[in-house]
Amino acid sequence: MSNNTHAPLRFTTQRAFASRLTLSTLTGRPIRISQIRPSSPTNPGLAPHEVSLLRLLEAVTNGSAIEISYTGTILEYRPGLITGSAPGSGASGGVIRHEISANCARGVSYFLIPLCLLAPFSKAPVNVLFTGPGVITSATPAGDISADSVRTAILPLFAKFGISNNIELRILRRSNPGPRGKGGAGEVQLVFGHQVRLPKTFHLLNPGRVKRIRGVAYCTGVPASNNARMIDAARGILNPMTGDTYIFSDVSSAPYIPSRDQANPNGKTKTGIGFGLSLVAESSTGCLYSADAVAPPSGGVPPEDLGQQCAYQLLESVTAGGAISSVSAPTVLTLMAMSSEDVGRVQIGKDVIATEQIIGLGRDMRMFGLSGWGFRESTGPENDVVISVVGRGVGNVGRKIA
Repeated sequence: MSNNTHAPLRFTTQRAFASRLTLSTLTGRPIRISQIRPSSPTNPGLAPHEVSLLRLLEAVTNGSAIEISYTGTILEYRPGLITGSAPGSGASGGVIRHEISANCARGVSYFLIPLCLLAPFSKAPVNVLFTGPGVITSATPAGDISADSVRTAILPLFAKFGISNNIELRILRRSNPGPRGKGGAGEVQLVFGHQVRLPKTFHLLNPGRVKRIRGVAYCTGVPASNNARMIDAARGILNPMTGDTYIFSDVSSAPYIPSRDQANPNGKTKTGIGFGLSLVAESSTGCLYSADAVAPPSGGVPPEDLGQQCAYQLLESVTAGGAISSVSAPTVLTLMAMSSEDVGRVQIGKDVIATEQIIGLGRDMRMFGLSGWGFRESTGPENDVVISVVGRGVGNVGRKIA
């Protein structure tokens, strides 16, 4: 978001690919990533979901320059100004239509979370429709959370930064991972209409106690009884913890995609068949903990086992401690670094901060010129760590110019 005349920052391998591109776009620092799957004998270089993310960033920015080597193993990215769905920037009727190809194995949350981080700093509101045969709205075997978890466990945290108006995530058509975990043909729309000059300083030091649990059990193209069995198994574990537990059931038909059968070129086939469960626990102080479980594309997992698995994952997330979970920690820490020039503090469990993802995020932030993190033991009975982050104060350059 600033001038990018600096020499590009150099990274290697595809690790934290989406996070590094997001930090590059927010800070305006160009980056060069090399050794992207150089030893893969069949698919070296950028994967389909990474190319799709680059196309999305190009659509929501103005002036970005992307250079990819012939083999796809080297990428140079020079970010432009975040314009969102401004007229003349690729949006049609105020909506950017982003199509994901059928060979994408990542869930739609892989694209939603970086877009949510960029949207508050956009020059204009962001309205993106994710469509195409590769949209997977459920959780995925690759580790992506479901679109429901983004809506219930990540978007509400933006309100603590003073970003709360005209934010909506609509799941227009559900889908699960297709054959071999690729493709789903779902449809999701993100509307992010609250742009700010600078996010507010964030303080959250009291995890509180869990007061309610909400969730969504979903199935596409399979009997609705799968939802009832997942809900019953999950409630059997969660009801003794809190009496305020409600899990919504969503049943939908499987989406159709054009058939690849040469004998019937005009035919269509079902895809995205499966079922899954998304749970979120809210504490008395507004802290959110989430868990996802989805049936594997190969099948063979009964709904009861899936419901129990998701319930135990939620309890593990709560047990890890802290005021934010491992799912939302990267989003919160990034927004804290981009907020006004003041010290924000958040309490995080030691098991959360010790993950490779969070440690790598802290190192990357230092490379992009953002503030380092200060650590101290929490004063409460919890075995947690309090992280202090000084905001960079760059904020929304596009809004200042406008």
